[in-house]
Amino acid sequence: MQHIPASNAATASADDTLVRLAQAVRSTGYSFVTPTPLTIARVNARPGAEWAGDLRGVFGWSRPFRDGVVPPDMLALMQDAGVLAEVPGGHRSLVRLSTLDGELFLHSAYPTAAADAVFFGPDTYRFANAILAHRPASPVRRAVDIGCGAGPGAVLVARAHPAAEVLAVDINDAALRLARANAALAGVSLRAVNSNLLLDVDGAFDLIVANPPYLVDPSERAYRHGGGPLGAGLSLAILDAALDRLAQGGTLLLYTGAAVVNGADPFQDAATTRLAGERVEWNYRELDPDVFGEELDGGAYTAADRIAAILLTVIKQ
Repeated sequence: MQHIPASNAATASADDTLVRLAQAVRSTGYSFVTPTPLTIARVNARPGAEWAGDLRGVFGWSRPFRDGVVPPDMLALMQDAGVLAEVPGGHRSLVRLSTLDGELFLHSAYPTAAADAVFFGPDTYRFANAILAHRPASPVRRAVDIGCGAGPGAVLVARAHPAAEVLAVDINDAALRLARANAALAGVSLRAVNSNLLLDVDGAFDLIVANPPYLVDPSERAYRHGGGPLGAGLSLAILDAALDRLAQGGTLLLYTGAAVVNGADPFQDAATTRLAGERVEWNYRELDPDVFGEELDGGAYTAADRIAAILLTVIKQ
C-alpha cells in the first residue's frame, strides 16, 4: 500500500471506505485462512487458478479478476479506498482479508514485495494463539503491541481487556492505517502510534505483546528483516525495551523465531544473559520446531539446523 499522510482528510475518508469494504465482504459470509507465501504460490500456479472466480480468489489468494466477479458496489468501494489496481485484462486488489478467531483482518496483497508491505500469515495465527491462551495474574490497565503490523495482536488484547488503554505501535504508516481499520472492523478501541519500539510513548504497561520480524532479509523489508547475524536483533531490542517498561506484575509475550545452529540457540543464550539478575519469572518455549525451512538454502542460514518459532514469556516481579 502506498503511504499517504495520516493528516490528510482524503485519507480519513478512504480509511472509512476501507472499513466499509471489509464489512461488505464480511456480509457475504467470506472466510479465508492465509497460508505461507510458498503455499499461495503453489496453489495459484495450478491450472485454472490464473484468475479469481469468487471473493476468496480476489481477497484471499490475491488473484487478478475480471469484470463481474466483484459486485459493482464493492468495486466502487475498492476504487474509493484506493485499493483497486488495473492489470491487463482486469483488476487486482491491493489488500487481502484474513479470518482469525472470528474477526476479519485487512493486510497487504500477495506477494508482499513492497518495502511497506504489511504481512499476515501462519506466524500471525501462532502469535494470536499465544495471546488468546494468556491468563494475566493481575488486571491489564495498559497494554501495547510493539511492531503491530495489521494490528491483530492489539485487536485481540483490546477485545479481551475492553477497559484497558491499548496502543498499537509500528514504524510503518501503512501498517498503522490497517491497524486502525481492523480495530474499527472488530469494534474495539485502540490507539495506533508511529513509534520505533517505545520511543515517544510514555509510561509503563501491564501487558506487552510483540510479533517482530525475525529473518535476515537481503532487501531489509521492515515486515521481514529482524537484523543481527541471524535475524534476532529486533527481538532482543524489544526484550530490552520491555524490561524497562513493564509494570510490576506485568507480562511480555514475545513471539519470534530463533535459528538453531549446531544444536545451539543463540537467541535463547542472548535472552538468558539479558534476563540474568532481573527480578522476573520467565519461560522460553518452542511452539514449532521448524518454520521457514526454505531459508536454509543459502544466505545467513547456511550453517543453521533449523529455524524454530518461539514464545518468550516474561513476568516482572
